[in-house]
Amino acid sequence: MTDVQQRSTRGSNPDRVRQHNLSTVLGLVHRSQGVSRSQLTLATGLNRSTIAALVGELTDAGLVRESEPAASNRVGRPSPVVAAAPGVVAFAVNPEIDAVTVGVVGLDGTVQRRIRRETDSVPTAREAADLAASSIRDVLRELPSVQRAVGIGVAVPGLVRRGDGLVRLAPHLGWVDEPFVELLREATGLPTTADNDASLGALAESLFGAGRGVGTLVFLNGGASGVGGGAIVDGRPLQGFEGYAGELGHTLVNSNGVTCHCGAVGCLETEVGQAELLHALGRARGDDDDLDALLAASTDPEVLAEVERQAGYLAIALRNVINLFNPETIVLGGFLGALFGVAGPRIESLATRGALRGPRETVRLRRAELGSGRLMIGAAELAFAALLADPAALARS
Repeated sequence: MTDVQQRSTRGSNPDRVRQHNLSTVLGLVHRSQGVSRSQLTLATGLNRSTIAALVGELTDAGLVRESEPAASNRVGRPSPVVAAAPGVVAFAVNPEIDAVTVGVVGLDGTVQRRIRRETDSVPTAREAADLAASSIRDVLRELPSVQRAVGIGVAVPGLVRRGDGLVRLAPHLGWVDEPFVELLREATGLPTTADNDASLGALAESLFGAGRGVGTLVFLNGGASGVGGGAIVDGRPLQGFEGYAGELGHTLVNSNGVTCHCGAVGCLETEVGQAELLHALGRARGDDDDLDALLAASTDPEVLAEVERQAGYLAIALRNVINLFNPETIVLGGFLGALFGVAGPRIESLATRGALRGPRETVRLRRAELGSGRLMIGAAELAFAALLADPAALARS
């Protein structure tokens, strides 16, 4: 055991040490999406027999599985590869102004199913909870007996109070102080946790996507419900006092702009929006993949002008992000990723040209890699948190 591990567990009983070690190993396996026993030994500082015992316990609990590595020219017996078991799943829920999406995400970080229930009008909290619960019940009836659902994570396009998951404000949905977590928990009987959607997108991209291995990143996400942001600072999510940090959609980009629903003038999400891009394309609605393909293929002057306009305002917001956070990487997802896909060089040039010399020299702008699954993966992390902290609890339950 390393000196750090000895200090963190000194004075603890053997059960606590075992729980700590199981949590450490499962966390490494989960984040790596497949890692050898020898790599686990190196990463943890534990000896090989201890790693073998811990992996065996996690395998018996149905949380991981082992396989032989691919053939290589290395001398000696190859170390087995340990991967998270996809049969342990979490549900992810994302309510928006035009749909409620439910995802089934495996402990291996893959989105196994995605069910989008479109709505004719903006759903109330009760309506969204009922739609999500209906989809979850349908999936539970179809799940093979070997699969096990550990809970629900909710990606909310708005402010979520950290302590109890109360949705303080989701302006595009018209929700104020809505107990959405409680409604969904009562409807399904499953443990339920919520957080801001863009903050969860930042978490997902930092673990499995464009921000993997990056210590400090900022993620901006654009969806039907507006523009949100989240930050990972020195490897930890930036949450703020009550969990409201990262509302980058309300960065001032146009002092002569229109009044935002928040009461301010010229916010980023009043100048940069999915609806305006779809309108220019002659579409009433569409998901990220549709928008990406349509923008890339369009030569319509109206579409090109709208892309140019939005790119300029997005660059102003990104300049502010660069100066405020000094991020190593800025990741753009949702329709912002599609916008970056067709106007990336211009956006990057405008954003860095006006930023301070120090932070602009090292920042990288990248598109999100997880596509439409990013919020599902991020929300699932909320549901997996308790399991990752105490893997033995699954066997006890």
